[in-house]
Amino acid sequence: MPLTKIVCTLGPATERPAVIRAMLRAGMTVARLNFSHSTAEEAERCATMVRRLAQEEGRYVALMGDLQGPKIRVGELPAEGLELRTGQEVVLATEPCPDVKGPVIPFPHPEVIEDIQPGDHLFLDDGALELEVIGRVSSSSRLRCRVLVGGVLTSHKGVNLPGTKLHIPALTDKDRQDALVALRLGLDYLALSFVRRAADILELREHLIAHCPVPLVRHVGEDPHKIPGIVAKIEKPEALDDLEAIVRAADAVMVARGDLGVELPPERVPLIQKRVIHLCNRLGKPVITATQMLQSMIEQPRPTRAEASDVANAILDGSDAVMLSGETSVGKYPVEAVRMMARIAESVERSETFPYNQLLDIPLDKEQSNEALITSAISQVTVALSRAARVDAIVTSTESGRTARMVARHRPAVTLVGVTPFVSTARRMQLMWGVVPVVVTPFETTDEMLHSMIQAACQRGYLSVGANVVLTAGIPLEVHGVTNMVKLHTVRPEDVAS
Repeated sequence: MPLTKIVCTLGPATERPAVIRAMLRAGMTVARLNFSHSTAEEAERCATMVRRLAQEEGRYVALMGDLQGPKIRVGELPAEGLELRTGQEVVLATEPCPDVKGPVIPFPHPEVIEDIQPGDHLFLDDGALELEVIGRVSSSSRLRCRVLVGGVLTSHKGVNLPGTKLHIPALTDKDRQDALVALRLGLDYLALSFVRRAADILELREHLIAHCPVPLVRHVGEDPHKIPGIVAKIEKPEALDDLEAIVRAADAVMVARGDLGVELPPERVPLIQKRVIHLCNRLGKPVITATQMLQSMIEQPRPTRAEASDVANAILDGSDAVMLSGETSVGKYPVEAVRMMARIAESVERSETFPYNQLLDIPLDKEQSNEALITSAISQVTVALSRAARVDAIVTSTESGRTARMVARHRPAVTLVGVTPFVSTARRMQLMWGVVPVVVTPFETTDEMLHSMIQAACQRGYLSVGANVVLTAGIPLEVHGVTNMVKLHTVRPEDVAS
């Protein structure tokens, strides 16, 4: 399997268990459930099937729900669509307009139309059509627009309003209900769409905590994950103004280039992608690069050369994971798309240009707590030591996945094994670059922990007698949230014995 993790969106193309099984074998590590296009019942059916098949395959797969967010769409149009001609004047209206003779575009968003001003531009259907607002029609519920780029508009196509300040919440009523579905299904991650500020992340987390069926107090030996990790989707220009605070507040980040490329000039997106990824690497937050990565494979069995280069460069930039959307949800070749993504990733990871052992000389983050500061320092030392001692593997013991995550941000050039007593942590680590999750029997002492770490790596073929290994963990075991131990160890015969 490649070190870069692969997120696959589920949909009509993946309804058969055989397809999911083949995708697991091809390299899928995270399955994405899109709440924009699925009901609670459909999400539950998909989640149950993925978990069952992953268990049969002996794999750990993270389940990520994706909330729709305040998606702005046009309303119901005739089946054949509405033809918009360049230069034509049309009316955008929140209610029926029998008195208007020309074309009317239904716009069921009264909470939005008041924020739109003359001179604003509206991009419809992912930017395929463009309107300019030229004025209001007596009532505040209607806007006069001129068509700048025409075409056929069909029902429920998305609307983007770059540069328009919208007074709408990031978390809609539908999102709140879907978040409770994610909580009930025990999803590992939950992606929040159209994040504009760090407060949006906190609002979702508070909603999850308020409805969590069990207390969030930690006890020794208890699974630390009771609510999903929150993935901040960067797809609004406003998010760039509060980017560092958003990354710090989130558990992971997604560079959602679809809406970002409509809201901003396309030539800005590649540099924004690099900026977001670099910040996530520095702060130790998993980052996903998404949207149109192998878009042509929706219809074709092979990608274009440009698409292959796009995936490769996203990995070279520092992406923990790359994502397939329509390629696996509705495409004709879902399994082939996963295989191709894995092949590209493996090719990049074998190259001399891949940035292994990165960020080993950056100053430690002064805004961290003392516990986080210690963990960051230990992660740097761990990777530096692994290079200096020419070890065969790094093995981390982790309850929440944090230790493995902080080591992974440095992209160690040797195998990184994340040993944990919790299945939920093993699943979450499938979004972290290079981490091989291994679930072990719970241990009670430091000696038991060290033996369990070495034995787990040996049993899976990552270590053998005589090999050097770097071990890292937090001690004493009853103290949570800090990694404070690093040990260079040579595997002995007694380490391998049961």
